[in-house]
Amino acid sequence: MNNNVELKQKTSVASLKFIIFSCIGIFMFFINVTINKTKTIPLDHIVTFIRNNLPRVASTYALIVLLLGAIMPFYLKTWNKNKLNLVFSILKVFGFLIGILIYFKVGPKWLFEADMGPFLYNKLVIPVGIIVPIGSIFLAFLVGYGLLEFIGVLMRPIMRPIWKTPGRSAVDAVASFVGSYSIALLITNKVFKEGKYTIKEAAIIATGFSTVSTTFMIIVAKTLGLMNIWNKFFWITLVVTFLVTSITARLYPLKNKDNSYINLQGDPEPEYKSKLLKNAWNEAIKAASNAPGIFENIYTNLRDGFKMALNILPTIMSIGLIGLVLAKYTPVFDILGYIFYPFTLILRIPEPMLAAKACSIEIAEMFLPALLVAKAPLITKFIVGVVSISAILFFSASIPCILSTEIPITLPEIIIIWFERTVLTLIFVTPIAYLIL
Repeated sequence: MNNNVELKQKTSVASLKFIIFSCIGIFMFFINVTINKTKTIPLDHIVTFIRNNLPRVASTYALIVLLLGAIMPFYLKTWNKNKLNLVFSILKVFGFLIGILIYFKVGPKWLFEADMGPFLYNKLVIPVGIIVPIGSIFLAFLVGYGLLEFIGVLMRPIMRPIWKTPGRSAVDAVASFVGSYSIALLITNKVFKEGKYTIKEAAIIATGFSTVSTTFMIIVAKTLGLMNIWNKFFWITLVVTFLVTSITARLYPLKNKDNSYINLQGDPEPEYKSKLLKNAWNEAIKAASNAPGIFENIYTNLRDGFKMALNILPTIMSIGLIGLVLAKYTPVFDILGYIFYPFTLILRIPEPMLAAKACSIEIAEMFLPALLVAKAPLITKFIVGVVSISAILFFSASIPCILSTEIPITLPEIIIIWFERTVLTLIFVTPIAYLIL
């Protein structure tokens, strides 16, 4: 009798933990709230509040993170582990040195042009440096107490056949669109390390779901003058992005990725053929029962989030600047544009050479294509706008973020996936653009 009472009490406590903590996580990551006429998720409001009210503190904090990130490979003695580590360790030091110049406003004039150093430091380094650790705190609520398992059981029949990923990956997909790629990658890396994604699944999710947020999509749409057709732009981008992912998951290099877990056994989600809702609830309660205390969970997540920020920020600063310099001062991307020119020409996109260059420049920074085609014909602007988001992978932020995770994927593999995504997006979105515009 006592055992039954004790079991019921444990189940009730686990049910409350699942419901309350998951609701807090959902609210912080997925519910748009309007504050001071700005509509976005609460997490983004926190970051904006810190940046607006403590600008000097935020800027100094970013510089400290750049410093610690540059030191870390040498402190941990991982800087010369292999050639890639050596290159990235040097780039991290370079990123910190650039950060010092921007922080103290000293250096060559070109570095301080609005679309160069200040853009990287203020629009990417500071926000990402704040959002990743703070986001990791609330990540404890979102994925630590059963919501992942609950969604996993319900979404498995859809996610597995279409994208070859577990049902729980639906959380990553939504997190990127309402939050940011950095938050989505933080979730992916955490779930991967826990053995809930295989190497192949984590690689598909990281390169296929972690696109920029809806709020940044609005900036792209505004730049391109597409806000009058915002709903069409948003939904078509959403559909095309995930359609492209369903195909790249079946192409090299993703299809050849190892389908094993990072640890020996892994923790694959269970497969249920019936009573999905009941089984989803049972899995959630089981996870909530076995979860650590909330403060322990927050500490672990915050530690991992801060480590990730140390990895990401210096590489965003260095690789991002190199990409922007190449885009602005060299013909590299004009030459690369010829790779996509046959596609833009065959697809009869207006101003095909301009569209091709915009497609190539996207790998440096996803916002650059919008600036390049801002005065192009409407169809070209629409197509390039969708490509810049659907391609997902760019050197100023998302690629360093992916390489900073523990997912075993190489830079050449990422570049191949970027090329595949760009070409497939062009093929899918061009007829749609002609049909609706």
